[in-house]
Amino acid sequence: MRKVVIAGVGIHPFGRFPQKDYRQLGREAVVMALKDANVEWKDIQGAFVGNVMAEMAAGHNILQPLGVTGIPIINIENACASSGSSLRLAYEAIRHGIHDIALVVGVEKAPRGFVANSGYDRWQMWTGLGVNPIYFAMQAQEHMIRWGTTVEQLAKVSVKNHRNAVHNPYAMYRKEVSLEEVINSKRVCDPLTLLMLCAPNEGAAAAVLCAEDVVRKFTSRYVEVAAAELCTRLAGDMFVPAVSVPVGLRHASLTQRAAAQAYEAAGIGPEDLDLVELQDTDVGSEIVYMEGLGLCAMGEAGKLIDDGATESDGRIPVNVSGGLLSKGEPLGASSLGQIVEVTWQLRGDAGPRQLRRARVGLSHSEGAGGNCSVIILKKRVGWKV
Repeated sequence: MRKVVIAGVGIHPFGRFPQKDYRQLGREAVVMALKDANVEWKDIQGAFVGNVMAEMAAGHNILQPLGVTGIPIINIENACASSGSSLRLAYEAIRHGIHDIALVVGVEKAPRGFVANSGYDRWQMWTGLGVNPIYFAMQAQEHMIRWGTTVEQLAKVSVKNHRNAVHNPYAMYRKEVSLEEVINSKRVCDPLTLLMLCAPNEGAAAAVLCAEDVVRKFTSRYVEVAAAELCTRLAGDMFVPAVSVPVGLRHASLTQRAAAQAYEAAGIGPEDLDLVELQDTDVGSEIVYMEGLGLCAMGEAGKLIDDGATESDGRIPVNVSGGLLSKGEPLGASSLGQIVEVTWQLRGDAGPRQLRRARVGLSHSEGAGGNCSVIILKKRVGWKV
């Protein structure tokens, strides 16, 4: 199997852009990624495009103005893990010799308000129970009851991520918020308030993947894709932790299983990570997923927050980009947005957000239908920033 690397990345800011359609958003991210990789469009041998809400053949519509070259263009919809799933397909295609160079794109123009049609049963939609914050709140409540997590610890996640986003020009919200502002903002679904939830929005991200034995023709500024894993649910998986599942169906959570596969593939453990970008659709999710990824023992994420371990200068920085709480979540682009941030950190290109030490980073996304993507990137051996 060949080693796979990321030769270049690109991103369109996340936010609201009524003057642009999804095609423009996607192309701007692609052009940026091609330039970053020093690769021309004619060099791309295949494209994998993640999107949730656009029209059919979204990838074709984004890419054909760059040139109709006859390459395979594959469109992927896997909820919040759409572009992570797209990267997984490109990774496997290069690893197995189908392509030498491939493009991965994630793009979205999500409407305002709660995300509709998130895979709920009809009875849930008919009874008003098909709304994500209900289940995010249940997950947070479960954690509070079982482990003693406090509202203040939940709020600290939002404070941290909004502070991190101040220096991210691609984030939707770039203003610090206080603990009191988060706790006292409009209550959406107890214990979650407005500033404890992310906003679905618009944006795009892209990456050029390449075989390591080919990439040197184009650039030396690449990072290794050490693992790209994708898991779906098992019987009994729910939004809430596995403790609520009937005894006969209890097993490791979806995130735990995907992370375990990724760590094994990369030959590392969670203790080797220098940064993590994870799915913080709400503050409770960041806490639950930190535990699922093995950043701490079950029930200890609240303490991790209190101790400052997940701050940019802490033991294991989490969502130094500002996360979805600050960037917003353009569903089809959110995974690749994480990949862009981790790539920049490993290359030393993150500007004011740059961490002092960044050699190994992880991207995590989990979404509707039970899709979980965990991708691990490593700094190229011998590259000194």
